[in-house]
Amino acid sequence: MRTDDFWAVIDRATVDRPASPAEVAERAVADLATRDPEEIVAWGRHLDKVLAASGTEDLWAAAYLINGGCTEEGFDSFRGWLVAHGRKAVAASVQSPDVLAGMPAVRAAAENGAVFEAEEVLSIAARAYEKATGEPLPAADRPRTRPEVADLWDFDNEDEMRRRLPRLSALFLEPPE
Repeated sequence: MRTDDFWAVIDRATVDRPASPAEVAERAVADLATRDPEEIVAWGRHLDKVLAASGTEDLWAAAYLINGGCTEEGFDSFRGWLVAHGRKAVAASVQSPDVLAGMPAVRAAAENGAVFEAEEVLSIAARAYEKATGEPLPAADRPRTRPEVADLWDFDNEDEMRRRLPRLSALFLEPPE
C-alpha cells in the first residue's frame, strides 16, 4: 500500500473533524471494511511502518511529559492518538516532538491534565478485517515500533527534558503563569 493511500483513509475519517480519535477509528474501520481483505492487511502493515518510524526516544519523552508518565503501551496509544490527527501531525512530531506544544489540545492539557491515548486507532485494521471477513486479522511479523525501555534516557531528568523539549517542558515542568 502506498503512503498516500494509507493516509487517505485517515483523511476521510477526519474530513469534518470528528469529536474524538475513537470516532476517527470507527470511520476508518467502516471505510476499510468495504475493501478487499488483502488491502486491509496492507493498511495494517503500513500502520506498523508508521509506528516504527514514529518510535523515537524524543517522541516518547514528549508523550511522557504530556501524559504525566508513559509506559510502552501508553506510548503506542499516544501514537494512535497522533495518527488520528493525520499525516502532517505525525510527520511534524517525529521530526521535532517539541512542536506538540503548539497544539491547542496539548496546551490545554497542561492546565486540565488530559491524557492523550487512542488504542482504538491501533486496532483499525484488525477490526475492519474481522468486520469484512468474519475472521481475525492474519498474524504477521511486526517490526519493532519503539526503543527498548532500558535504552531510553532518563525522562525524569528535568534538565535533559528542558534541553531536548524546551517548549513542552515550559508547559509541563514549570508552573503555568
